[in-house]
Amino acid sequence: MKKNKKIRVAILFGGKSAEHEVSLQSAKNVINAIDREKYEVILVGIDHDGRWHLNEQSQFLLDDDNPTNIRLKIGAGKLALVPGEENRQVVNVTDFKSIGSIDIVFPLLHGPFGEDGTIQGLLKLADIPFVGSGVMASAAAMDKDFMKRILAQAGLPQARFLSWRFHERESLSYEMIREQIGIPCFVKPANLGSSVGISKVHYESEFFPAVDQAFLYDNKIIIEEYIEGRELECSVLGNENPIASLPGEVIAQHEFYDYDAKYIDSEGARFEIPANISPDIQKNIQRLAIEAFNVLGCAGMARVDFFLRGNKEVLINEVNTIPGFTRISMYPKMWDASGISYKELIDRLIQLGLAQYQSDKRIRSEFRPLKK
Repeated sequence: MKKNKKIRVAILFGGKSAEHEVSLQSAKNVINAIDREKYEVILVGIDHDGRWHLNEQSQFLLDDDNPTNIRLKIGAGKLALVPGEENRQVVNVTDFKSIGSIDIVFPLLHGPFGEDGTIQGLLKLADIPFVGSGVMASAAAMDKDFMKRILAQAGLPQARFLSWRFHERESLSYEMIREQIGIPCFVKPANLGSSVGISKVHYESEFFPAVDQAFLYDNKIIIEEYIEGRELECSVLGNENPIASLPGEVIAQHEFYDYDAKYIDSEGARFEIPANISPDIQKNIQRLAIEAFNVLGCAGMARVDFFLRGNKEVLINEVNTIPGFTRISMYPKMWDASGISYKELIDRLIQLGLAQYQSDKRIRSEFRPLKK
């Protein structure tokens, strides 16, 4: 790369996930904040049907000040179209790589088809550097069942949970859950975020409607112990030697920190950053955040969510490899409180993505026996 040449960053946003609108909000904020003297931005929006579009920066979103109506403006440019199939669109990785010679992709795709290793695999096949975790870490962290099993194997503390697949739903019973998990409990899609499809169950009459709702968003669900305590979060940044931010606390004004509280209702939650916790609890949360990040093999960024029970017991809730990136999202806000501004955070993440790409380049792609 020539000296003083701007790094060309493709911001990838939208997607087929139920978190599509959250992704649009994240992209808007990153695009507005990125250092234009250092980076040249290319916008690639993915619509609800999975079609990829090159977007103009002048207006790539509609109703972008309204989180309930925000939507992608469909641009004229299309990345690839299968000849003869006007309604079916695919991504041609060669075309994608050649859009003005992209230097790195910044995926801001939350949930399935973006945070779950699918996009990461595509970019690896195309030999394009990208921000964030690779295929395995992304997939493992996205699937709450797999994530919890991996963290349990590593001896990291978390709430009790059970998982069910769609074809096993007939074997579910309220009595079993009450005995093994306890009531109240949470019912969640295994592969989703932003509290989409999550229900808190207090009574038997709520249980099967909650199960049905969770199965609308995934073929596997998690039923998890309700932890009476505080909700804390910690941001992690880095590759081989990650660092942890000051933890923050989410104080939900709804019954729990649901989708409306996160993105719709401005009064739905309040935040304390840094959290009002003892130095020992803070260090424990930071240590566990880095351990979870490393156990899953994450890179670049992650937000690790915790429960604090009885103001002494710290339990890991989940790990998000592409956390919300709006200016009011916890991931950037915790780094801001820790001394890294939103603009600097974007810069560091891009540089970490480029560094990870170079690190991966040392791995041989062909077998050469060692010389004796």
